[in-house]
Amino acid sequence: MVAPMAGDGGHEQWSSRIGFLMAAVGSSVGLGNLWRFSAEAGQNGGGAFVLVYLLCVVFIGIPVLMSEYVIGRGSTKASAVQSVQDLAGQSGVSKNWSLLAWIGMLAAFMVVCFYSSVAGWVLAYIPKFVMGAFDGEDPKEIAAQFGALINDPKTVIPYFTAFVVLTTWLVSRGVNRGIEWASKFLMPLFFVLLASLAVYSLVSGAGTQVEIDGKTVNATGYALTWLFQPDFSKINLEVATRALGQAFFSIGIGSAIMITYGSYLKHGVNIPRSAAIVALTDTGVALIAGMAIFPIVFSHGLSATAGAGLFFQTLPVALVSAPGGQFIGTAFFLLAIFAAVTSSISLLEVSAAWVIDKTGLSRPVAAWSLGLLMWGIGLGTVFSQKFFGFLDTTTGTLMLPMSGLMVVLFVGWRLNKAVLAKELEGTSTLTIFLLMFLVRFVAPVAVSVILISGILEKYFGISLFT
Repeated sequence: MVAPMAGDGGHEQWSSRIGFLMAAVGSSVGLGNLWRFSAEAGQNGGGAFVLVYLLCVVFIGIPVLMSEYVIGRGSTKASAVQSVQDLAGQSGVSKNWSLLAWIGMLAAFMVVCFYSSVAGWVLAYIPKFVMGAFDGEDPKEIAAQFGALINDPKTVIPYFTAFVVLTTWLVSRGVNRGIEWASKFLMPLFFVLLASLAVYSLVSGAGTQVEIDGKTVNATGYALTWLFQPDFSKINLEVATRALGQAFFSIGIGSAIMITYGSYLKHGVNIPRSAAIVALTDTGVALIAGMAIFPIVFSHGLSATAGAGLFFQTLPVALVSAPGGQFIGTAFFLLAIFAAVTSSISLLEVSAAWVIDKTGLSRPVAAWSLGLLMWGIGLGTVFSQKFFGFLDTTTGTLMLPMSGLMVVLFVGWRLNKAVLAKELEGTSTLTIFLLMFLVRFVAPVAVSVILISGILEKYFGISLFT
């Protein structure tokens, strides 16, 4: 049983600090670190993208994440919308600031709809490994199987549906018996397997010589240089936009997830420290995923700019060629699904918390109603890559940064200082000063520039990148 803390409004709480951290990390770590990070890095200059991404995480991601935790725990409400309304009332400012939570909640729901499609692709790969569908095929033939999968949506529907049902079921079980349990059990397994795959990839690539741009190079050495040595000439606003979008998408900020998770957080847990742990762990996983994927890319002469298909075209190549590859491949894609689930349940929980608070419906009824809606919209992304791309671009480039911008403006300039002081209690004065400087000045300016550039290009056809 969950024992609500006095004055918390009676809603559920995390059972422990480690339970919260595992759930928050589980929310952040998912297919965004594997599928989306590799795609974005591959298409946006490798090391140039990674450098800007790291800067976005440290100077924007952590301050925004901290701010969302402050909003969530500072209120007695469970849902993000009502949390902001509550704190706006306490701060004597307009309750219209709740728009930031509305945008975030809508973005979270849109993301989980197309995210479920990607998870459906991952699930579809599990029987492929079990049945040996990749055995004896070269990298190009394996890549062709992914193309055949997305071009035949009917084969994806059962896997997509199964993922939606699993996500909904876990959310319906509640914070502790569903979300926290899944994260504490599944994430350690995922970390071990991902690290093992990275070691395998680096070691196997170290023994492979390939010809790239007319030069014979070591595959692992080239991959590490490409990934971690930035070509500064490739850094521009376009790369910055994609890097910030990936930071928001991967960490889970701007989507009201961390406001909702913060509302389940007990006092006594240090918010800035927790924000740094979650953001940096998520970033570390993304970099390890890059070290697992890109040596394979270059070892087999595949293009790093393959986009979203990179995860499905390159990992099977390594897994099939590994000793016991059929078993390892099955296990890896199964655990990738576990990582996807810990993210998808957090995305759905945002809307579920609001429905429960607003309507008084039981958690199971709220969760399954939203799950049915998620299935209907997500089905559109299974059949239409154009619709899939619309949701991906709209949320990552526009909605998540817009919500994040409003979060830092609200916490930095409008939130009651007594609330802020209470939530940051136990943090050194210097740390608070540095974090609030980032929240008030650095994050708003950086997000505004990137947000405006995205709006100009998307809706007016004006590019600031050329």
